[in-house]
Amino acid sequence: MEQLTELEIAVFQLRMGFAHADRCVDWAVERLRLDQEGDDLEVVLLASARGRDEVLPLADVIIERYRGAQRLEDQFLGGKYIVELRAAYLAGRENVSSLDAIFTRLYPALDYPDWLVMLSRNCEYATDVPNFEQPFEEEFHYIASLWAQAESLAAFEREYSRETSNRHDVMLG
Repeated sequence: MEQLTELEIAVFQLRMGFAHADRCVDWAVERLRLDQEGDDLEVVLLASARGRDEVLPLADVIIERYRGAQRLEDQFLGGKYIVELRAAYLAGRENVSSLDAIFTRLYPALDYPDWLVMLSRNCEYATDVPNFEQPFEEEFHYIASLWAQAESLAAFEREYSRETSNRHDVMLG
């Protein structure tokens, strides 16, 4: 099945309340348009589904069928979402305040991963303390660039350095 990771990312964001069901529907429509569904009835049904309650069960069946136990980890999906958020931030579609609301929900949902500590913290502080804007942007760039290249959670973890994240802080003195 083509572009299954794209569907998994869309489902993750839909479950978290960060995206609309349309993204999953659009994925299915594109599979049909490219004749990649392989007569998969759930893909056909997903292409015509409306709303979260119709979309999620169908998307779950598709992901389970093609991934089985090899489903992508939530941390990986969250990391790929951060790449999208960085692009939206740079394009002006997100700002520090909107990102803070997202990270406030994402951080506990991913079970407080070490790699998200400084990004979440710096974003929260940057909403009130202008001196934290640059450290936030440096950490956001660092984390998003690592996730953009990562093909798995393990690959990300091999490249991530907490020491580098710790340097993205306000320097006092």
